[in-house]
Amino acid sequence: MNFWTSLVGKLWATIICLVACILIILGLFLLPYIDMNYSNSGDIKRLFTYTAIIGFSMTTFFALFLLTKITQPMQQMIQATEAIRKGEYSTRLSINTSDEIGKLANTFNHMAAELEDNIRNLNQEKEHLASVLRSMSDGVITFDTSGKVILTNPPGQKLITLWKDIHWNLDQEDAEGEEEQQVPEPLLDLFDNMLEGSGDTSTNLHVKQGVWSVHMAPLYSDNDIRGAVAVLRNVTEEVQLEKMRQDFVANVSHEIRTPLSMMQGYSEALLDGMAASPEESQELIQVIHDESLRMGRLVKDLLDMARMEAGHVDMAQKRLDLNELLERVYRKFAVRAKERNIELLYDRQTEEMVLEEADEDRLEQVMTNLLDNAFRHTPEEKKISIIADRIVSDKRPMIRIVVKDEGVGIPPEDLPFVFERFYKADKARVRGESVGTGLGLAIVKNIVESHQGSIQVDSRLGEGTAFTILLPVESRK
Repeated sequence: MNFWTSLVGKLWATIICLVACILIILGLFLLPYIDMNYSNSGDIKRLFTYTAIIGFSMTTFFALFLLTKITQPMQQMIQATEAIRKGEYSTRLSINTSDEIGKLANTFNHMAAELEDNIRNLNQEKEHLASVLRSMSDGVITFDTSGKVILTNPPGQKLITLWKDIHWNLDQEDAEGEEEQQVPEPLLDLFDNMLEGSGDTSTNLHVKQGVWSVHMAPLYSDNDIRGAVAVLRNVTEEVQLEKMRQDFVANVSHEIRTPLSMMQGYSEALLDGMAASPEESQELIQVIHDESLRMGRLVKDLLDMARMEAGHVDMAQKRLDLNELLERVYRKFAVRAKERNIELLYDRQTEEMVLEEADEDRLEQVMTNLLDNAFRHTPEEKKISIIADRIVSDKRPMIRIVVKDEGVGIPPEDLPFVFERFYKADKARVRGESVGTGLGLAIVKNIVESHQGSIQVDSRLGEGTAFTILLPVESRK
């Protein structure tokens, strides 16, 4: 800091100028008077000069005194203030005096300590809030009134990036060069309604194949809306489960109502004496019997599914020669294949196919369900193949069974749902046989997984379908 621009420097210069003016005035009027009236004027002038020198010296000493007592402490305060302005909140003054400057320094130190505590608490709150936002599985996005994104957590940022890659309309292509993130297209209507004063708003958004539950609330500043915060949760699985529950209830009701209606109708016909001959009576009774068996199979499959999903299924596991099982299943369906004019093949690519622990009846049920399904969807003069071999998967010996048909195939959009309960192929693709309950493939998957195996399906429309089963040779303890 320049001395002449400081307070002490200006005060010293002022005093020096004042003293110099006084001396000049006295010299102009007093020195001629001394020369005229005093004989020893030289001594008086010398005394006058000494007095001027002493006055200037005392003024300079006073200025230096003020410099050490005022200017230097003030310079320390200025430096400390600059340090705090730069974020060094631990800065303190070491001025220990009892005057006003000392009190000012103590007050400054107290203010700096309070400011440091407040900043530390604010940082801790900020870190706490940031940790909470990072740990949330829901997406959180904050906007200002112009729609600019000002704060997000990682799920929210991921969601913005995902939705930004979707081309909603042609106008969006013009805004791709903008660096600032704006309100995503699915949230625009909700954001506009909130700004118009609708308050907290909640809704479900359907974006592509996902469903998002969105809650948007305004942010206030002095009773004015300064932005909005949106919390987004992926509820796709919940919506799908609810739809599956509704479909399950509807399908069960339909599957039970159909045989019950037929049984009721034919029994009423018998009671009303509508059968003209014993043969017609026998035919009606046979239909009632078949429908009762169908309803019994449905109830049995439902009970099996419930026990399997609850983990209460009893597995009579023992050492099993899978080749013998597949040979038996092949012979059982060979007659049916001949009747339907379908070629049934069994290709055993490995001689030894033994499972250390397996339930023979359950695996036979798996093969029966898969082959029954293949026969229902394969037209005449086509081929159904059973291929079995031993492979190594993930460093574990496995037995792979492939049931492949040359039927009409399954649409790609239906493939993810073939193992769900009550999934059925389009009735137009099913041959004239009676359709199943829609639980066969769901039961197959549960049985295979209970053997620590896996099953997958590959299908192409017009070419056929292949179900691949992997079973571990040795059970994993």
